[in-house]
Amino acid sequence: MTREPSPFFDIPEALPQEEEFFETLASGEGLRIERIISHGHTTPEGQWYDQELDEWVLLTRGEATLEWEDGTQTRLVAGSAVFIAAHQRHRVVATSSDPPCVWLAVHGSMSLS
Repeated sequence: MTREPSPFFDIPEALPQEEEFFETLASGEGLRIERIISHGHTTPEGQWYDQELDEWVLLTRGEATLEWEDGTQTRLVAGSAVFIAAHQRHRVVATSSDPPCVWLAVHGSMSLS
């Protein structure tokens, strides 16, 4: 049986403008791998992500800026990766729209090597 590769960089034509696009690529016990497409999206002011699981993200296209609860910011460009520990409050303060950001996100219980 032959499997076709996933078109990871293809942007859906019907991409919702008001929210990010999330697509689960694989999942298992305590693990989820997803593709996220951001098109100028940001986390609403005053809202923070506070996730139950660790997250490792790789920005594969575009540019983005994350803000941490202590006020520091991390600027990401294509090829940048960041580890976000469970319950490390953070928000997205900027994402590019041309090109849109394409993220590879891995969620689970993990540690950095």
